Amino acid sequence: MQSIRGILTQEEELTFMNILFSSSASIRSGNFGLSRKEVEKQLNISGNDERFFSFITRVNQAISRYFQLIYDEKRDQVVALMRVPAYSARNTLSKESLAILLYMFYQQEVLQHEFTLFDQLLDALGHETKKANQRVLLNIDPLKKIGAIEDYETNSSERAFQLTAIGVHLFSDSFLRRTAEFSQSNQLNKEEVLKFFKRYNLYQKGVGE
Repeated sequence: MQSIRGILTQEEELTFMNILFSSSASIRSGNFGLSRKEVEKQLNISGNDERFFSFITRVNQAISRYFQLIYDEKRDQVVALMRVPAYSARNTLSKESLAILLYMFYQQEVLQHEFTLFDQLLDALGHETKKANQRVLLNIDPLKKIGAIEDYETNSSERAFQLTAIGVHLFSDSFLRRTAEFSQSNQLNKEEVLKFFKRYNLYQKGVGE
């Protein structure tokens, strides 16, 4: 963290600290981080795309071992994520919550679905469990509390969820690689993992028809 002083100005360092503070679930539950407008105001760079993204890039170069700054375009928010070892993450998310998040990541980031229906989660992860409805909802709640997913409004009465930028970035490249290696027994990079998923995309139009 000491290296950040050699990369950021005092103004930028203070802005980063404010983003870090505002990204805490205990401080800003449901509204993590700072808006782009507020970040630009603190940096005195209103409407300057180059300087805005340069700030994020330089912060990430300095703190990549411990944190990651992400820009959530949909919410227009800048959020700081903390990197934690797997055993610490297990204290935050149960294996069921992690499975739900991974399933949604696959559907929305790989298959490019806009949202995931609750019934899809129930069918994939809870159909063999007693009180499945209640149990799936129970494990969705922690994901909402950390800002990884949010409710998605559909034109029907069906309940649906969508990943946020936090949820998309929650899995590290190494985690995704190990997940694929476990089933394929090969050394893969992230691009190869995504290619594999897309190649065998069972949801493509025409497949199985």
